Amino acid sequence: MYSFEPKDLPQPKVHGFLLGGVSPRPIALVSTISIEGKLNLAPFSFFNAFGSNPPIIAFSPARRGTDGSLKDTLLNIEATGECVVNAVTYQITEQVNLASTEYPSDTDEFLKSGLTPIDSDLVRPKRVAESPYHLECKLLDIKRYGNGGGAANIVICEVIKFHVSEQIMNDGKIDPYRLDSVGRGGGSFWTHVNSFSLFELEKPETKQNLGYDLLPRTIRMSKVLTANNIARLALLTEIPSPEQIRNFIYKYKPIESDITRFLMKKEEKDLDMCLRIAIGSIKKESNYYELFDLTAQAYLEEGEVEKAMMISLYPYL
Repeated sequence: MYSFEPKDLPQPKVHGFLLGGVSPRPIALVSTISIEGKLNLAPFSFFNAFGSNPPIIAFSPARRGTDGSLKDTLLNIEATGECVVNAVTYQITEQVNLASTEYPSDTDEFLKSGLTPIDSDLVRPKRVAESPYHLECKLLDIKRYGNGGGAANIVICEVIKFHVSEQIMNDGKIDPYRLDSVGRGGGSFWTHVNSFSLFELEKPETKQNLGYDLLPRTIRMSKVLTANNIARLALLTEIPSPEQIRNFIYKYKPIESDITRFLMKKEEKDLDMCLRIAIGSIKKESNYYELFDLTAQAYLEEGEVEKAMMISLYPYL
């Protein structure tokens, strides 16, 4: 691995390594207003949520890398104690990118970006009409670290009002498919959170999961199962008994076939046929252990974790 201490590299290099690896990052499109009433709008990808009781968010308008100067967003929120954080969706990415331009301080980025300001209810800064999700916030604290270019100014805020478009709601919850949000990577890279990149993974429901260490060695040392496959099996709370495994497997009639047909059936997601071919391969094919693991893998992909465990263990009974 390439290992280094930040003090040994120039700041732009450290910046690139940080943003390239801490990725993707959500984007806060932050609206503020100056004491004189001038509107300001700017995106920040040093941003996240940190608690819900009360709801706390934080973002960092870091000092400019060129000269270490402070950004208007920081100056405004420090003076007024208020801001609005707007979600960034794919539909407005080009406009948000435009709003990131280092315009003079008296420039209204709403005008420059073509985004529409609308009134907030509890704070003075405007909301972005084109965004489906707004957080009206009050300032709690600002944590400053360093004075040079790129130095962090962590703005910690409490959300005092939510605005959520009905168009992104589904059964009382925000639907990530409808939100269609984007994130930032390193350099010029962005991430589109869409149907191709989203996947569901339920949290462990119990403290009694087997874990990696209690899985049989044959599973942990499999040449087929991936680390993710094995971790999914490790979510189970117990290892099935030999009797349970046999009772399950004996429901399927063996079929003598070949690897080509097996792979075709796996591609077709005909899991029962894959299992029957794997059973029929026992003692006839040198790689029959791998066929069982490939079958277990296919069952895992369909969420059949308990069956996958029994399939993977059967050849070793």
